[in-house]
This record gives sequence, structure tokens and C-alpha cells, in this order.
Amino acid sequence: MKIIPAVDIKGGKCVRLIQGQADRETVYSDDPVAMAAHWDEEGAQLIHVVDLDGAFEGKPGNAEAIKTIIYNSSVDVQVGGGIRSLETIETYLNAGACRVILGTVAQKDPRFVEEACKRFPGKILVGIDARDGYVAVKGWVEVSSQKATDLAGVMSSLGVAGFIFTDIGRDGMLQGPNLESVRNFALAAKLPVIASGGVGKIEDISNLLALEPYGVHGVIVGKALYDKTLNYREAAKLAQSHAG
Repeated sequence: MKIIPAVDIKGGKCVRLIQGQADRETVYSDDPVAMAAHWDEEGAQLIHVVDLDGAFEGKPGNAEAIKTIIYNSSVDVQVGGGIRSLETIETYLNAGACRVILGTVAQKDPRFVEEACKRFPGKILVGIDARDGYVAVKGWVEVSSQKATDLAGVMSSLGVAGFIFTDIGRDGMLQGPNLESVRNFALAAKLPVIASGGVGKIEDISNLLALEPYGVHGVIVGKALYDKTLNYREAAKLAQSHAG
């Protein structure tokens, strides 16, 4: 399982939000490029970069900073947030992103996802964010009537490479991931899943490692790393020993 540090960018700064709420942010760095370089140096195999302004506005807001991160990273970078066009996908992939993440558009326009998967095979992940089991969109501002597990079933048939699943209720709370919802989602998805939301300590990594047989192949960690309640190298070592 990969331990994946998150670099969330809002207003050009590296921030973390509580439960995805724009007015509950903590700024951790004025330099997201330097922050990504830090995780690169710590030994991360993959860095998760999100354009939060893009997620809220529906169009890229920090594309230049993200491209600079990609150019300067020696490891894989996956990018999400406000990606709603084939041109934006192409821009990030041409810059060197290993994969792009489609969120709101997946729920609103499955045909777009299908087209993206055909144009860029193996490069498209779908991020499904859930509140009480239902899909949330537009930077988590709206909650739809569609179940996250149902959307996963639809997306699995379109050629996506995998999923990022976030339980919004746990995100930024450091209270541990909702293991039951992650497990149920992975069973419905039948494709590789990266879990996100709630990780606060090393025991949470141990609990998620137990879900590997269900298809959970990675975990995105943000606030726990920035607040230093979890040590990246310790978490990565645990995941590596589990694999070995």
C-alpha cells in the first residue's frame, strides 16, 4: 500500500480544510512547490496534488504552481481539482502528471469520463467523495441523491484506472477513517481504491492495511502529516513491511 502525502493548494498556498469547508482552512505553507519537494525528499512514491480553487470554481486556479510541482518532482504526481475538460487533462499529462482525477464531472457527465478514458487510457482516476454514503460534488458543497457505491459501479464500466474514495465526515478530523465505508466502497468498485479522510495516527494505517485484500491500494494523508500526529517515514515503513 502506498502512503500518499497530499498537497492541497488554495490561493497559491498549501492548506488543509476541515471536512472540505472553505472557511475552515489552515495554511501550512506559502510555498506548495517547496512542500511537495519536502515529501519527495521524505521518500514518497506518489504525491497527491489538489487545486482547491479549481474544485470550488470548476476551472483550474493553480495550474502553474501544479505544473511547477510536477516539473520539479522526482516521483509520480497525481492531480485533481476542477478538471472538467479534455484540454485540462491533456495539459497536466503533458506536463508529466502520472494520472488526473475527475470528481464532480464524473457524477454530472459519465460520457465525458468515458471519452477521457478512451483518449488517455490508464491515466484517469475518479474521485468519489461521500457524505453519509451519498456522493458530494462541487468541492463538497452539494450532496447528490446518488450512492457512492452506485456511482463506483457505473464508473468501473467506463475504463477508469481506479478510484479515490473520501469520507467527508472524517476528512481533516484525525479521528480515523470510516473503515466500513471504505471496505464497502472497495467491494463495489472492483478496481484499485485509494482511501482518503480521517487518518490521524499510525494505528489508522495498520487498520487500512487490513483492507488491502479488498482492493485498497493506497491512502492519502494530509492533516496528520502537517500536524505531525503521523510520521511519514514510519507510516511508509509499516506499509512496506506489510507488503514484504
